[in-house]
Amino acid sequence: MTLERFESSRGDRWRELEALLAEAGGHPDRLGPQRLMRLGELYRGAAADLALARRRFPRDPVRSRLEQLVRRGGLAVYGARPERGSVLRFLARDYWQTVAERPGVLAIAALALLGPAALACVWALSEPAGAAAFIPSEFAAATEPPGDAGTTAAQEAVFSTELFTHNIQVTFLVFALGITAGIGTAILLAYNGILLGAITGAAFEAGNGSAFAEFLIPHGLLELSCIVVAAAAGIRAGWALVDPGDLRRSAAFSIEARRSVGIVLGTMPWLVLAGLLEAFVRSQGLPAIVPIAVGIAVFALYWGLVVVRGRPDRGSSADLRGGPVPSPAGTP
Repeated sequence: MTLERFESSRGDRWRELEALLAEAGGHPDRLGPQRLMRLGELYRGAAADLALARRRFPRDPVRSRLEQLVRRGGLAVYGARPERGSVLRFLARDYWQTVAERPGVLAIAALALLGPAALACVWALSEPAGAAAFIPSEFAAATEPPGDAGTTAAQEAVFSTELFTHNIQVTFLVFALGITAGIGTAILLAYNGILLGAITGAAFEAGNGSAFAEFLIPHGLLELSCIVVAAAAGIRAGWALVDPGDLRRSAAFSIEARRSVGIVLGTMPWLVLAGLLEAFVRSQGLPAIVPIAVGIAVFALYWGLVVVRGRPDRGSSADLRGGPVPSPAGTP
């Protein structure tokens, strides 16, 4: 069966199921007995279609559309009862699959952050005075030359706190600004990329580059990863308003926003881990190679899990066995 034939032969039933779910609005009893039975019939058909799509068209958007449809249908048909172990399952599998299912959006978010960072780094190396004027005072210590005028342990601790707090704020803001169809997210990513590049370039130009790299790499790689993932989640939610597909804009946004919130919640423990790396690894006076190696290893672990655990399931799963696919906390 070709993809075109699959969509043309089954699309009417998917749209009918979407319409019934939209009308039910989380309260299937509104539909009445006959249409409620029809809802269950269409849901089971969509679950079977999802199994076929996962086998035949695993990388096509039709699979994601059916996964969302079956998830909504399962919640409506079987209710939103929490499942034992649902949080563990979310952290072990569902989070990674949700992050990995939109690699293009991840690439856009990474480019919006790292592209300006690279340009700003070149700018700071060539025009350090101009870059220094751009860098906020709380981050200026990283750009001071080593020696008597360089950073003290107290200054480094203050800088570390400022940077960690800043990155947490940015993580939430790039997600929240996704509501602007991703425009606000892209602007904030670009600004922080310029800030990162300017600080990095200025630090190297001042002869403080080695110390700055030793400071940044152990926790910064993971923090930047969290920012990119949260930004991609925000863009996904906002873009659902621009391109809702066959759904109404409100329904498309509701579905994607719920999944995006799950991404942010699943990313928070990794931000906490980045803070722990700073507090208990980098700050212990170990040889520089040790915290750098740990930071690179954790960075590789995170993206390795995205690649390995993010692969779509090919076999049966809860949404095909007749149970709902829960949200991160087991609630709608």
